Amino acid sequence: MKFHTMLGLLAVAVAMPVQSQETSTVKSPATVAAPTADAAKAGDAAAREALAKKEGDGDQASLLKQTLTSVDKDYTLIKKGAFQLIYDLNYAYIGQDKINTDLSSGSATLFNIENVNSHTLTNTFSLDYGLLNNLTGNFTLPIVSKYTQSQVLDGTSNSFGDMSFGARFQPFEAKRDSTSITANAGLRLPTGTSPFKVVAGSGIATGSGVTAFSGGVNVNKIVDPVAIFGSFNLTYSRPATKLSQVMGSKILTEVRPGLTMGFGAGFAYALSYAITTSVSFQESIAAGSKLRFTDGVNTYAVHTTPQTSGVLSLGLGYRISPKTTLNTSVGIGLTANSPNFTLDMTLPLSF
Repeated sequence: MKFHTMLGLLAVAVAMPVQSQETSTVKSPATVAAPTADAAKAGDAAAREALAKKEGDGDQASLLKQTLTSVDKDYTLIKKGAFQLIYDLNYAYIGQDKINTDLSSGSATLFNIENVNSHTLTNTFSLDYGLLNNLTGNFTLPIVSKYTQSQVLDGTSNSFGDMSFGARFQPFEAKRDSTSITANAGLRLPTGTSPFKVVAGSGIATGSGVTAFSGGVNVNKIVDPVAIFGSFNLTYSRPATKLSQVMGSKILTEVRPGLTMGFGAGFAYALSYAITTSVSFQESIAAGSKLRFTDGVNTYAVHTTPQTSGVLSLGLGYRISPKTTLNTSVGIGLTANSPNFTLDMTLPLSF
């Protein structure tokens, strides 16, 4: 009898630490109301199955890094020798009313209000390659479909946009509790349809028409489960010369775009191993451009006013697999020079 009693006590002693170990795998406390002990055990097992980290899942810090990569690709670099293909689908709507007047006679004539609507769908393919563990090269090719509706033009254009080459450099090793800094530089080529070469009223531009150089810095810090980030950049555009675009009674011969400054900030929050959210703000301020016209006899110089564009973006990321996260965001224009509405979807693929 004593022998059987000792065996029973030994079985209880062995079972207790095993049960404690299984319970410790639950990530958060859960209260389950159950009429029987068997139902309670089944509920605990289901909770463990749902809350336990699956194979291939990362922690919240890793997930936030992936979110930062999708929100702004300058934040997290890929390893040396690795490729990453990124597909981005962007839709932008611009609607505005233009007031056309003629003040040449000293009074307002030809007064009318023109409504202009523009729908732009851009498919962008980006290829990243890890030159070093802290240096990534990038090539971007956009394909633009643009529809414009106004009193003088109602049509669609499908063409390549401005392709670009870039590099991102991380001077310091990223650590969990420290601020990560990434520098970036880029070259944009005028491969899209130039707005300075289309015939007014019969063509739609899909590019900027000028070569541009850009550089900037991005910073981010993970404060689990939140990551905060910010950015600053400058863009210099080369002048477009030897133009001959007819604009009314004059001919546009040269355009010198002003320097553009951009900055932004935001945060990302990991709701779970599969869902993340982000809120960000981006603003761009472009100095006035200088335009030169000629009427065949005289030359005129005109300076445009500075342009300010601000967008508030709300994003949601869904982790499809350990290497793939689908990110979507909705942008709301905050200034007169911003798109009224944007919708963006990004799908990064590593291989």
